[in-house]
Amino acid sequence: MSAIADNLQAVQARIRDAAVLAGRLPESVRLLAVSKTWPLASVINAADAGQKAFGENYVQEGVDKVAATRDRPLEWHFIGPLQSNKSRLVAEHFDWVHSVDRLKIAERLSAQRPAQLPPLQVCIQVNVSGEASKSGCAPDEALALCQAVATLPGLSLRGLMAIPEPTDDPAAQRTPFRQVREIFEHIRAAGFPLDTLSMGMSHDLEAAIAEGATIVRIGTAIFGERNYS
Repeated sequence: MSAIADNLQAVQARIRDAAVLAGRLPESVRLLAVSKTWPLASVINAADAGQKAFGENYVQEGVDKVAATRDRPLEWHFIGPLQSNKSRLVAEHFDWVHSVDRLKIAERLSAQRPAQLPPLQVCIQVNVSGEASKSGCAPDEALALCQAVATLPGLSLRGLMAIPEPTDDPAAQRTPFRQVREIFEHIRAAGFPLDTLSMGMSHDLEAAIAEGATIVRIGTAIFGERNYS
């Protein structure tokens, strides 16, 4: 078995253990393998080990991988910051977008989603930690953005995504995830049938699952440390 296959098994075991500890069903948490910067061979390796959903941050790299794996029943999620001039490629090639942070992007994705494809599944990204370097709408803008996005054709509003400021303190990790879950529940109470909380990465997936994550976005723990040089 390959190192990637071994790593997938280890991550799936972490997800199971965290879900059970939180009193949840393990199958209520989906694993999104974040394959950004990794070659196509790594995606194929993970797919051969049974992984179906992959996340990409860079538009052209992701589109190339989508095109190269058309013969496989894979699900492709765009999870990076999205610029207006790249929205058409994402609308035409991806199944999910986790990083909708303003209405203009949602409107472009809606207009550019090909009619023959199923609706694009979208999450609203919330900048829960208020970091200037992070994308995402302000927490108090999330409901209004959901209200606007929910009316757009070609899109299916699924939930929220967040990337909190990293910390190694397990208790501190849970605080922003709890804040996102509270926003999620507030929006659901307003009548929107959200079902997706995309939060948690390699270093904090346990904290995210404890606070209700339904998708965890895992790269390093599956593929290894990235070299951006």
